[in-house]
Amino acid sequence: MPVVDVTSEIQNLFEKNKLEDLKLFMEKRKCLNSWNMVLIYLFHVVQSAGILTTTIAAGYDMKVIVWVGVGFNILASLINVFEKTNTGISKHLMKDIQAIKNGTYVDEEPLVELPTKAAAAKEPLLQEEK
Repeated sequence: MPVVDVTSEIQNLFEKNKLEDLKLFMEKRKCLNSWNMVLIYLFHVVQSAGILTTTIAAGYDMKVIVWVGVGFNILASLINVFEKTNTGISKHLMKDIQAIKNGTYVDEEPLVELPTKAAAAKEPLLQEEK
């Protein structure tokens, strides 16, 4: 039976995991950046259509068409929210890529934030019964 160096096997496993994560993060950033370009242009087109529609409808006193312009502007706002969300995700992925590059990457983020010392001092974990 061959002797396996457990420490080197564990290190190889972690390095392989970091490489897979790096590839995944870079692919996700590429996809997000591509979609953000589409969303940015779409936002400007829809917003311009909304402004133009509302302006023309208000000029000719077409109240129903004014609401169509308002609808375009609402749609443009939603598109902008998606673009901002994608930008936030992309920035987070970039931080993870930088952490992998710097050797400070931790694979899993905590699912539940641990209480800070100040918060822990204010309220005890277990309540005493009186």
